[in-house]
Order: sequence, then structure tokens, then C-alpha cells
Amino acid sequence: MSITIKSKTDLIKMREAGRVAARALQLAGQSLEPGMTTLDVDKIVHDYIVGQGAYPSFLNYGGFPGSACVSVNDEVIHGIPSRHRRLKTGDIVSIDVGAKLNGFHGDTCATFPVGRISTEAQALLDVTKAALFEGIAKAVAGTRLEEVCRAVEQYCASRGYGIVREYCGHGIGRDLHESPEVPNYVQPGARDMHLRLQPGMCICIEPMINAKGDAVRRCRDGWTVRTRNGSLSAHFEHAIAITPDGPVILTDPS
Repeated sequence: MSITIKSKTDLIKMREAGRVAARALQLAGQSLEPGMTTLDVDKIVHDYIVGQGAYPSFLNYGGFPGSACVSVNDEVIHGIPSRHRRLKTGDIVSIDVGAKLNGFHGDTCATFPVGRISTEAQALLDVTKAALFEGIAKAVAGTRLEEVCRAVEQYCASRGYGIVREYCGHGIGRDLHESPEVPNYVQPGARDMHLRLQPGMCICIEPMINAKGDAVRRCRDGWTVRTRNGSLSAHFEHAIAITPDGPVILTDPS
């Protein structure tokens, strides 16, 4: 798939879609409490997006049965919302949200605490979120994509955290997943590593970081990905636009 350059009109529409996704994420995160199910979280996301006249990007995408991916503790990504999965104090919950509005997608994720969490868990959340902004800071017109990837990798690896390598960020626009791929580490020899960012490009940067080790496994449900060693995992994501004046976060809820 070729890389698409968005016009100013396209970027306005992408900001609108991004804001819907971001506000759905914010609402769901603020609603978390012990005893609620991951399906309850999904319903909050679904109802907000539909209420804004948008469509949940993930619903039926490749057969995914939910409007949000809701991943708990050692679940890295793609957790299927379930009425049987109840949250408890001390859990961390990654909520990944997409919204399609006026032909364009917004895509964003954050990991939230349920009540009071461990020091280890809070440190993981802090580092993963900070790594996202390290990557965003490098997403400047004229910079090679590998510099974005390197910023995330160095920030996390230098602090002893594991970096998920089987899954990565991506371009975004009229399609939820577009070129280029945006790994959270430098892939020597990969096709897009030397790509120079240019105004009008839109990418999702999304560190998926494990407390211990890089290895993950996909579960029998065909979707949920967990850490292989059972350690905690966190996931933060923004869709951003490359502009002449620097990176613009399209999935800012404000």
C-alpha cells in the first residue's frame, strides 16, 4: 500500500475523527471501577462514538467482535470485550479505540489503572506514555522514520523494559491501517526505516511495552495477545500529522 499525503481538508476531517476516538477513550478510562466488565468498557466506547455520528473502526474489522480492544494486565493488545471478565483493584487496562467519521479514521490508546496499582505497574505506565511522546517529538518533516522508532526503543530499553516486536504502529487516513509501518524499535534493512517524513503524512505511534522481556503469544481466541512470561504490559497511542510546523496530535481530546 502506498503512502498517502493528506490535504489540509483531509487533516481537518482526521482531526474530527481523532477527537471522537480520543473522547471515547477518555470517557471509558474515567469510568473504570472494580466490578465492571470489559464489555461494560466496550459499551461506553461504542455508545459515545455512535452518539457522535461516527462508526467504531474496530467493530467487525477482520471479524473483531468489539468496538474497543480492552486488554488487562498481561494482555498486550486486542483483548476481546467480555461480560465474564470483571476488573478488580490493582488491574491495569489498555483501551484501544478507533472512530471513523466523514471517511477518515482516528486511532488512539492508553493504559489506565483500576484504583490503586503497584509501584511496578505505575512505573510501566509512566515509561510507556513518556516513550510515546519521545517518538512524537522526533516526528518532524525531513526526519527519517527510523529516528522515531529509535527514540521509543532507546527510552524503554535503557530502563530495562521489553519492547513488543511482532506488532507496530502504522499510517492512517481513509484506511485504518496504511503505510508506513512504524515499529517501536529500529529494524535494520526494513523497507520504511529510511523514509523521510513529509508534511501531510499521518502515522500512529504506539509503544507496546512489557515489564519484563519482549516475547508475546497469541491466545486461542485468535485475537488476544499476552506476554509470554505473564508480566504486565502497557500500550499508549496517538495518531499524528506531520506538518511544516512540527507534529500535530490528531487524537487529542481537547
